[in-house]
Amino acid sequence: MRLLMLLPESARPDPPSPLLPASGRLLVAANRLDGLAAAQVWQLAQARGVGFLIELTDSGKLTSSVIAQTLSSAFSLPFLDLDTVQADLLPQGVLAPAICRTHRLIVLNKQANRLTIGIDDVPDPSCAEYIRAQAKMAVDWVIVECDKLSRFLASSPQPSRLPETRMADLFQFGAGDLDIPAVGLGVVDANRAQIEDAPVVRFLQKMLTDAYRMGASDLHFEPYETGYRVRFRIDGELREMSSPPLAVKDRLASRIKILSRLDISEKRIPQDGRMRLKVGSERMIDFRVSTLPTLFGEKIVVRVLDPGSIRFGIDALGYEPDEKARLLQAVRRPYGMVLVTGPTGSGKTVSLYTCLNLLNQPGVNISTAEDPSEINLPGINQVNVNEKAGLTFAVALRAFLRQDPDVIMVGEIRDLETADMSIKAAQTGHLVLSTLHTNDAPTTLTRLRNMGVAPFNIASSVVLITAQRLVRRLCSHCKAVAELSRDTLLQAGFDAGDFDSPWQPYRAVGCPRCHLGYQGRVGVYQVMPVTEAIQHIILRDGSATEIAAQAAREGVRSLRQSGLHKVRLGLTSLEEIVNCTNE
Repeated sequence: MRLLMLLPESARPDPPSPLLPASGRLLVAANRLDGLAAAQVWQLAQARGVGFLIELTDSGKLTSSVIAQTLSSAFSLPFLDLDTVQADLLPQGVLAPAICRTHRLIVLNKQANRLTIGIDDVPDPSCAEYIRAQAKMAVDWVIVECDKLSRFLASSPQPSRLPETRMADLFQFGAGDLDIPAVGLGVVDANRAQIEDAPVVRFLQKMLTDAYRMGASDLHFEPYETGYRVRFRIDGELREMSSPPLAVKDRLASRIKILSRLDISEKRIPQDGRMRLKVGSERMIDFRVSTLPTLFGEKIVVRVLDPGSIRFGIDALGYEPDEKARLLQAVRRPYGMVLVTGPTGSGKTVSLYTCLNLLNQPGVNISTAEDPSEINLPGINQVNVNEKAGLTFAVALRAFLRQDPDVIMVGEIRDLETADMSIKAAQTGHLVLSTLHTNDAPTTLTRLRNMGVAPFNIASSVVLITAQRLVRRLCSHCKAVAELSRDTLLQAGFDAGDFDSPWQPYRAVGCPRCHLGYQGRVGVYQVMPVTEAIQHIILRDGSATEIAAQAAREGVRSLRQSGLHKVRLGLTSLEEIVNCTNE
């Protein structure tokens, strides 16, 4: 086939328009589009984060049919109308769905050791070679219309919301071809020439912007022996989004580290930092960065810290009415300790800040110690723990007690010293909020005991414990009734009384609006007040099993029972609850 470097003589672009993508230059040379209009479309495409041809058809300046036929003629490639293709008859599993969406292609036929692939824009040589290497076959290229290709990709069994910009577009230009604003605030040193090359800047800008727009909580940049991948965590699930060339791993790591104020020369130990991205004309999004040396380079995880996406209303968290009443009663007490427990990523910080937002009044002095502060809430005195400088949670707590506080929030109780200081604060007229990493509410009390906290101090200070999980919410547009037997439901944890009134379990299906049948997440909670009966169990050093049994007698639902209630409401699937909770 003829690639971009082999443009026919008549279609070669004029020198004045080097910034346009190759397809744009070809359309201008073929008199299908004037240079000024092409430049305007390219600017709009970059602003929206979509491909040039997508923006061109959306603007109405050219139809997708005209574009496809012009490219087909210029590159001597066959043209195919996708309306004549049956999607269910296409080869499956030849290329990863993430590759098809990233590079905007569709596998049309597989015969012996050859593939026929439909594309809406001819790839550059490096991209074409990458596709051949992934397929491990020879490739015949066919031109298709970009809007019809978009519909095919959107209706794929594994939908994705990744913008249509192709990976080749990110790495085919030199440093002088693009003027990209800085992604964050960082220190620029003598290595700037290496770090600030345009393809890497463009790629990082795109990944961070895509993650923000898609609602991702984390980005994973992962180098391996023969490849490199970027994954987003969306709704708690990791999804592979792109596979940039392995050769960019060191430049990409250096770029991220310089923006995060990290030492780019230090590759032997983990480092932590922060950077910032400007979205729109005013909004700034913070990112927390963690690097980790691995066998084949530095793995980097970037946490998206977007306070604007967090809804602090307690109703938005998904508490049931009885659970909400218990929590509100506890946080409105003048003193005592309220603990939130669960694994990393279960929404503990949002729950704590929701409580703080309720308490944040002009007459209340609130101080927090976190590692680091992820949410900025006006009216609250927030302190970042810095263990290297000697500012630990315990040191911050001692300082808080000399600052006339009403409410104290400790990011995490990690050791006996922090636990003792927190309990002393709760016993001396302060409301203390904090987190622990335990599986459920009853084991939180025994965890404090194992840390070395005296049973009397636990019983007299802890007033309520909330254990929580985040489970995926079923897509309201495509969920379908699940045909599950009564025995299956009983085995999962439902009681016979749950079938007294009619209801239907639902299952995930999948549609272009969601990911595999799920869209967003909902909280599952176990809200356990420390009642007098539970205090007696603590004082005699009882086990977590005894505490759980007493809590159940007092009407406290376990995490599994709370999750099954969400199944009855049609908010999530039984499979999701079984996978996320133990019984």
